[in-house]
Amino acid sequence: MPLLGTLVEVGVPAGQGARLQRAFDRIAAVEAVLSRFLPDSDIGRFNASPADHEFRLRDETVAVLRAARELQEVSGGLFDVSLGSGPRHWHVVDGRLRKRHADVRLDLGGIGKGYAVDAAVQALIASGAGAGWVNAGGDLRVFGDVDLPVRRRDEDSGGVRLFGTLRDGALATSRFGPGSRSLADMAGMRDAHDLPPCQISVAAPQAMWADALTKVVALSGDVEHPLLRRFGAMAWRWPLDLPHSS
Repeated sequence: MPLLGTLVEVGVPAGQGARLQRAFDRIAAVEAVLSRFLPDSDIGRFNASPADHEFRLRDETVAVLRAARELQEVSGGLFDVSLGSGPRHWHVVDGRLRKRHADVRLDLGGIGKGYAVDAAVQALIASGAGAGWVNAGGDLRVFGDVDLPVRRRDEDSGGVRLFGTLRDGALATSRFGPGSRSLADMAGMRDAHDLPPCQISVAAPQAMWADALTKVVALSGDVEHPLLRRFGAMAWRWPLDLPHSS
């Protein structure tokens, strides 16, 4: 199903197909709240607001902004969802978001997709599904008694290669290079457009952290970055040999 600017796949054991719509509905609800492209979302409203405006957020936005702020602080600013005037010009206090500068905008593209995958998994579990998986364009989470084969796109020779299997955890894979969506998601992060082309995968207990940490690894170039251990994650990086534009 097309959601989050990509195709979303959901899998559950045979005979439990009625639960699939719960996951799709949950992702659609998260997208309606977090997308900067929707004027009625919390992020759309914030970006269109004048300086010193304040309004109450929905629970999903509070959760993602708190996670984004935590990662921005512990990464020394390497991860940053702010566009324009920077992270010191927005604040979440008691569930309310305040805009300190007219130029500051927010883009949760580098963390929100992973959160939506986690939310969909929780919706499946709440519906009674004992196992399953959700995949949103490379942000994948598996739960229960499932060993899901994971394949990595071979950017150099074409096709896909078996990377491994995933059980009870999350894996995010992002491609960083000219025109890639992952690079666009990092528009507010320093040095994003100077990155050498690469493909990065991060495994973590939750898709939200796996998604966000691919950006930390890409910007730092460090597949053993200290933050990976902090979030129970591990990373892989493959350089891409892409043709140079003239």
